[in-house]
Amino acid sequence: MLALLRNEAQHRGLPSCVLTFEPHPRDHFAVRSGHPDRAPARVSTLRDKLSELERCGIDQTIVVAFNDRFAAQSPQAFIDDVLVQGLRARYVLVGDDFCFGAKRAGNYAMLDAAGQAQGFDVARMLSYEVRGLRVSSSAVRDALASGDMVRARALLGRPYSISGHVVHGRKLGRDLGFRTLNLRFAHVRPAAMGIFVVQVHGLTPDASPIGGVASLGVRPAVENAGRVLLETHCFDWPDSLGSEGGYGRCIRVELLHKLHDERHYATMEALREGIAKDADDARAWLARTRIAS
Repeated sequence: MLALLRNEAQHRGLPSCVLTFEPHPRDHFAVRSGHPDRAPARVSTLRDKLSELERCGIDQTIVVAFNDRFAAQSPQAFIDDVLVQGLRARYVLVGDDFCFGAKRAGNYAMLDAAGQAQGFDVARMLSYEVRGLRVSSSAVRDALASGDMVRARALLGRPYSISGHVVHGRKLGRDLGFRTLNLRFAHVRPAAMGIFVVQVHGLTPDASPIGGVASLGVRPAVENAGRVLLETHCFDWPDSLGSEGGYGRCIRVELLHKLHDERHYATMEALREGIAKDADDARAWLARTRIAS
């Protein structure tokens, strides 16, 4: 869909532009209803979404704050205020299930009619399939929730990854003999949770990835504060970084294979043994698996 948008924009001599929302509309309505647990699991952070759009060659991304005022906007007001006056759109590309405006009252037919009346073209892209699977955010969530990283990669066209700046943690991993790089995941329900075999990008001068093992979740063995962290232990730490060289760096962690769900360990020694077993299993997986670039 993004490739089609780029090609059409180039043909028309226009910048390509993606309109997205933060928070996700379903996040907003779940909170407003008093049931935040009903919000969909989050596939990516806003940082990763913007990075991926840039990688795909999109010229501009507009992030609209989805709040009560925006949610109450009529379909015609969305067309007038956002598409016509705000974006000055000349070509609008939407998916086959696109709806807009308060109570999802606007549909493709209404948008197409408005385009004819107000001077912009409208196109709709039908469903796209990979190996018989319809590509959608729901399909990606299902794959990640089940730990099927191969299916997630096929749907995304790349390994599933999370990026961010490395932050300081409690240094518990260091005390246990497994120093970790910690990334915050801002949403309480990531689509993927558990222990994973990973590759880490952004630590080496030659951009080569480093294998490792990572925990993504709320760390039930350590605390129950509900904060989601991606904690990654790298197997081959670059000497040039020194012991503190990872902090503040922006890294990207590819989740290649799920080992198991998060586990609660009764003691710190049991936790250390569990991490050691996970590290051994991750090394073995990497040794026998050819990682496609």
